[in-house]
Amino acid sequence: MNTLLCIGFGYCAQALAGRLAGWRIIGTSRSADGAAAIAAKRFDAAVFDGAATNALLGAAIDQATHILISAAPELAGDPVLMSFGAAIAAAKNLSWLGYLSTIGVYGDTGGEWVDEDTPPRPSHERAIRRLEAEQAWLGFGARADIPVQIFRIAGIYGPGRNVLADLKAGAARRLVKPGQVFNRIHVADIAQALDAAIQRGNAGRVYNLTDDEPASSEDVLLYAARLLGAAPPAPVPIEAAALSPMAASFYADNRRVRNQRIKQELSVALQFPTYREGLAALAKLEASA
Repeated sequence: MNTLLCIGFGYCAQALAGRLAGWRIIGTSRSADGAAAIAAKRFDAAVFDGAATNALLGAAIDQATHILISAAPELAGDPVLMSFGAAIAAAKNLSWLGYLSTIGVYGDTGGEWVDEDTPPRPSHERAIRRLEAEQAWLGFGARADIPVQIFRIAGIYGPGRNVLADLKAGAARRLVKPGQVFNRIHVADIAQALDAAIQRGNAGRVYNLTDDEPASSEDVLLYAARLLGAAPPAPVPIEAAALSPMAASFYADNRRVRNQRIKQELSVALQFPTYREGLAALAKLEASA
């Protein structure tokens, strides 16, 4: 039986797990309560808090045929590689390892297009750590002869996590920064791309997981408001917005990201090629719920 170990069982990992019929799925959480929540969804569960090791997770690594890593890197490095690199290298059943990263590693290009061959130039600490983790995992894969793939993911949205929900909750902000655009991707398209990569991806390869149309956050919000028949919030110039450090780093970068590699190498046909198809499907789904 194929066994997928998801070290970090978040939104994307759960979407992939939902596609893999007949697979054994093992998910990790940072806490015992989180592991219990995973078990309640009828998946196997283990605790990984970023440092502590335990027999259950060690056994899961030994049994895994595939490993998906989304745990965030720390200042000292990637916690999974530091704690379990030797165990992963020795795993006798392992045939694939995927690492979830971010298109933030490209940094600010002033709105110019980038692809997987563009040299990364991360402009903030979180993206720098992600790039370092990417490089560490690729080097590890080459040394251990394990097929490692890197997935640089755009802004994620999907059921329960989208601007429609924000508008309904009164939490949406119409931030305006002229000329600033970014890519998004529906979680269902992330899951199908990961599934395709498991089947057809090349070892040591980097894949951008994005939609086809970079757009401003304001354009997306206005479209969502039209779908709901709701009045959009008043515009707020980015200079006047009190942004968190994470949001500020996000709005500091401006780039357009190409996704041709997943189409050409993985034969991925996006279910939601732009935010319009994605939001329209979500609005319909929520209206029927």
